[in-house]
Amino acid sequence: MNTTTRIKLSTMMFLEFFIWGAWFVTLGTFLGNNLSATGSETAAVFSTQSWGAIIAPFIIGLIADRYFNAEKILGILHLVGAFLMYQMYQSEQVGMFYTYVLSYMVLYMPTLALVNSVAFNQMKDPEKEFANIRVWGTIGWILAGLAISFVFHWDTSEAISQGMLKNTFLLAGIAALILGVFSFTLPATPPKVSDEKIKISDIIGLDALKLLKDKNFAVFFISSILICIPLAFYYQNAHPFLTEAGVENPTGKMAIGQISEALFLLLIPVFFSRFGFKKTILVGMLAWAIRYVLFAYGNGNDLSFMLIIGIALHGICYDFFFVSGQIYTNSKAGEKYKSAAQGLITLATYGVGMLIGFAVAGWITDNYKTLEGGINWQMVWIIPAGIALAVFILFALLFNDKNKTEEVSSAA
Repeated sequence: MNTTTRIKLSTMMFLEFFIWGAWFVTLGTFLGNNLSATGSETAAVFSTQSWGAIIAPFIIGLIADRYFNAEKILGILHLVGAFLMYQMYQSEQVGMFYTYVLSYMVLYMPTLALVNSVAFNQMKDPEKEFANIRVWGTIGWILAGLAISFVFHWDTSEAISQGMLKNTFLLAGIAALILGVFSFTLPATPPKVSDEKIKISDIIGLDALKLLKDKNFAVFFISSILICIPLAFYYQNAHPFLTEAGVENPTGKMAIGQISEALFLLLIPVFFSRFGFKKTILVGMLAWAIRYVLFAYGNGNDLSFMLIIGIALHGICYDFFFVSGQIYTNSKAGEKYKSAAQGLITLATYGVGMLIGFAVAGWITDNYKTLEGGINWQMVWIIPAGIALAVFILFALLFNDKNKTEEVSSAA
């Protein structure tokens, strides 16, 4: 890969995740303060991510993979996305905002697969080259958060009360416009030529359901759905909670989670080789429970270090469960079902699991409001901590790690 192509692909990844990080982290606080959204309304808005994840395979499988160059579809989706971001910026009612954000997520979620397709198409050795390109996406997300807190100061208590968080959609929209135009300069990624009939089962990975005959994989599959319930609490409630707790520059400090994610990603091979899949994934599950206990009993003053540790645990929470799970799924599926299995796990987690999680998080938030109109955050965090601990126990008891050596060698 030449230097020009590497720079283009790195810029693509940077902008792709800068866009997402520029508005999604502060979304919960924006909805509560700017649009006076209830917990259930906030849950409905966040669930658009799941609907986007469910619909995305159809856009990729039915359109992008067969008829058009990936970079051109990427450009069109982001240009339309820029327009929708501007509409979200102007929205003053949660109902209208929901219409725009749902439309946006249906268009944005497919771009996550498209940027990977464009990148992989230029690589001779993806296993060695992809990480160096993909890391720019994480950098983009981190810098978006740092910019909101330390450059624009939109997340100070005064700025939030003035409704300044709506500017995050303008920032994301400008980045989307830039990426939309820039995408047409990316290396050509033509569609896959195939005369085979399209099967819905292939698109959403239903062929991989055969893997559920394996008890261990079935336990992992069910655990993956269940662990997404506490995960949704973090996405939906962390920023409003940190803001209400009085943490300064909460958006910038939440970027610590992405820094942690990048660092712990490097440690996964070490954990796999020393402890095997089961212990690695159990550490990830336990980290969710610990993180939420820290949130429940920490505060923005003398115990603010507990909140920071909770944020920093994101790398273990996410990488040790989800990335480890992807590796495990790849090793269990075999060549025939690799793509189908990854598609099925994505559908189960970001689709079904997160939909349930956002709904539960919204319901809990609404049902633990105080007489003064605030939120009993301690209970809001204790409940997902209990759910994570229950999934931890379920997996520890039911998953048999007898093929540890075989799985580790397959994943390496």
